[in-house]
Amino acid sequence: MPYPYKKMDQADFDFIRSVTDPSRVWVGSEVATEYYHDEMPEYGMFPPELYVEVLNKEEVSAIMKYANEQNIPVVARGAGTGLAGGANCKYGGIMLSLMKMNKIFPVDLQNMTVTVQPGALITEVAAAAAEAGLFYPPDPGEKTASIGGSIITNAGGMRAVRYGVTRDYVRCIEAVLPNGEIVNFSSNVVKNTTGFDIKDLIIGSEGILCICTEVTLKLIPSPKCTCTLVIPFNDLETCIDCVPALLQLPFVPTAVEFLERELVDIVETTLHKYLPVQEGNAVLLVMYDASTRDELTQCCDAAAEAALNAGALDVMLADTPERIGSVWSVRAAILEGMKAYSIAQEECDVVVPRARIAEFVKAAKQIGMSHGLKVEPCGHAGDGNIHTEILRMPGMTDEEWKSATHASLIQLYAKSKELGGQLSGEHGIGNGRLEFLRPFVGDQIYQLYRNIKLAFDPKLVLNPGKMVLFDD
Repeated sequence: MPYPYKKMDQADFDFIRSVTDPSRVWVGSEVATEYYHDEMPEYGMFPPELYVEVLNKEEVSAIMKYANEQNIPVVARGAGTGLAGGANCKYGGIMLSLMKMNKIFPVDLQNMTVTVQPGALITEVAAAAAEAGLFYPPDPGEKTASIGGSIITNAGGMRAVRYGVTRDYVRCIEAVLPNGEIVNFSSNVVKNTTGFDIKDLIIGSEGILCICTEVTLKLIPSPKCTCTLVIPFNDLETCIDCVPALLQLPFVPTAVEFLERELVDIVETTLHKYLPVQEGNAVLLVMYDASTRDELTQCCDAAAEAALNAGALDVMLADTPERIGSVWSVRAAILEGMKAYSIAQEECDVVVPRARIAEFVKAAKQIGMSHGLKVEPCGHAGDGNIHTEILRMPGMTDEEWKSATHASLIQLYAKSKELGGQLSGEHGIGNGRLEFLRPFVGDQIYQLYRNIKLAFDPKLVLNPGKMVLFDD
């Protein structure tokens, strides 16, 4: 295998400047430290040897062709909002920023699609769709994420219960392969059985197979009205047990999130964002979209009745943009609140069958306590994706924190597997969860992952050392 890679020299720097522009190239100490990591610097601070901002697919192609020939590693980067250590230069080399490739083409109303470049933000794409009277549903927690990043991580978010995840909205992808060739995966068609669906393989591949340079996204009719129910419960078990009752109703919720009171208190104390209910030790946040006000009323009435019958203490209705925004701002502030509350954080984002959420959460808290850690689970009750937040509190040494979190993660992932779950629901593997993937999926599946990587990138130059390793 090609480790170690070539250390870049002046000739390499000059070539990159020649196919782009010297004003968009930074070398060595010129590269800002913010590009050494994503939103989880705990998963690695790795400086690139060169940072370049590209403007088009031709520049991407020229850089990849050269890097492949010279055995120089390349990491494509979007907004850097990932949570798995996936957008850093683990082996040095080139960091290739796609953020200036941010064009959004006019919405295709006949096909109900929009074509965009990877640097466009999800919020910008959603706004363009809304301006055309349509709707782009994927809504991951980080609002400043790029479309390219959301595709290569198959971002989910809170609306996944009703609308699905990013994969469900990608019609076709234009991409540059590691050898520099520009290819298209599928086209703007509703269905396709022409050979393997490589497009779906690219989605969620964490940037180790190719570099997306353009994508066409499906849009849907926009909901006309929305509301959110805030439903408190005495305990988490009763809270989670209510979820099947809501999902069995004729009205499909847009989002179903659970929070424990302890975590809400952290957000309220540190960030002064308040939930409009104070009772209960656990709470469900349930969103409904509808085409008419009457339909929305039916949704809310049925959900309120089901929740009260399932043991809810009350049902509070947020039906104005201000009230709805206030409720969801608390949910969106969880990570920020924990960073303000604790010295350091670790997270696993396992996904388990919905019926096993309460069992996993209870086990997670016990696992954390056994290692002297504070564990605060929250997440997507509608799809079983649990964000298990592990907090470092005062008094722990660096070595104690590292040892305790590692031991906890081993047990948390084992518990997820025991319950029929998976290692990650939406954050991915990146660099942060590398050591846990192979034991979780087994040698046979892991070798299939390796074979797929080698089929696209036999020299291992594209985002190496992420998701799968080749150093054994």
